[in-house]
Amino acid sequence: MAQKATIYKVELSVSDMDRHYYETHKLTVAKHPSETDERLMVRLLAFALNAHEHLEMTKGLSTDDEPDIWQKSLSDELELWVALGQPSEKLVRQSCGKANAVAVYCYGGKTAEMWWEKIKNSTTRFDNLQVTNFSQTDTEALAALAHRSMQLQVNIQDGDVMVSAGDGIVYVTPITWKEATC
Repeated sequence: MAQKATIYKVELSVSDMDRHYYETHKLTVAKHPSETDERLMVRLLAFALNAHEHLEMTKGLSTDDEPDIWQKSLSDELELWVALGQPSEKLVRQSCGKANAVAVYCYGGKTAEMWWEKIKNSTTRFDNLQVTNFSQTDTEALAALAHRSMQLQVNIQDGDVMVSAGDGIVYVTPITWKEATC
């Protein structure tokens, strides 16, 4: 019998001084049975970094043809495609053709670095692609904040991120491996 997704209720308050975005999002997030707390928290962090009124969580791991997070225009055009982990070169290429902007958030320490070394030369032609890495230390600390019912406060200033939940605070320094140029 297949395992069912675990439902997380998240109140995500985003204060992004870099983009002048200040909003609270009430999210119901389905955690796939194969998804770790670390990946779930990276997904929430990626949502906060790209927060917008039209940003949505997708089916993610349950489908191959959808990103983890996307933003669509009112005319249903893909404005932003957000992928987590180490997507294949083919998936990166396809997503860059489908969306106006593509953001890949890597994590996993050495495996992420090896993935980037393998794929980086083939990504130079994609002006709409941004690749950002989170250190393994940061993402493991984020995983410790995960609870079925969370109130997360994410403060972003000068590219640095502070995530707090209850008594726990995690400082995350995203490392940009490739900047979008469009």
